[in-house]
Amino acid sequence: MEVRHLNEELKAISEHMLNLGLGALAHANWHSNYHSLDNDRWPQLSVLQAAHAAEILIKARIAEEHPLLVFEQLPRSTQVDGDSLELRHLFEKGRTVQYADLADRLWATTGLRLPNVETFQDFGKLRNTIQHFVAPTNCDCSQETIEYIFKVIDPFINDCWGLYAVDYNEDYEPYIYLVEGLVGRGVHFLVSPGVIENIENIELAWPEGDPEYRTEMERRFDLAKRVKPAED
Repeated sequence: MEVRHLNEELKAISEHMLNLGLGALAHANWHSNYHSLDNDRWPQLSVLQAAHAAEILIKARIAEEHPLLVFEQLPRSTQVDGDSLELRHLFEKGRTVQYADLADRLWATTGLRLPNVETFQDFGKLRNTIQHFVAPTNCDCSQETIEYIFKVIDPFINDCWGLYAVDYNEDYEPYIYLVEGLVGRGVHFLVSPGVIENIENIELAWPEGDPEYRTEMERRFDLAKRVKPAED
């Protein structure tokens, strides 16, 4: 197989990773902002899903520069059967960049700095604790996930692709309860055109004792209302 053929196989990887990461983000929003009577693990699961979403989305942006940049270890020539590197060799022998190193790899390959990198790293430690041990007893996992989504993932996907974290949710009414809940918690988030289209059905109960939050979010709502929708 020629290198040219390999490059053609790699072209779709970044788009696939972006779509997969957004799917994981929708699952994280669902499990962190809602409750289940049948499964009390939703808060802990939301941590795993949000960390996984961020990891895939960051790798998607890196892969836009070149898909091989998401690997920290590539197959050696002695590990490859045949004369050319093939996609299957990457799956079998390659190793992608670990979560803790993603912010540095993102900066080195794209020049972008991940928003709130300390939150990103701390959340990775929380994910590892839950995944391998047990959720800390003093931790509100849902709140930690929500803050992570809207401090790290939300500004990141907006800077990279003009996307909004609030648009990705598995509820059949994706905006109403989610936006009401975020406002009630005092969470800053980027306001999408989809939110504005549904604003008449959303009841905003502003948190008491935090006028600065209301002022900032009302500014964001007003700004989003003035943005001209993209033409089809």
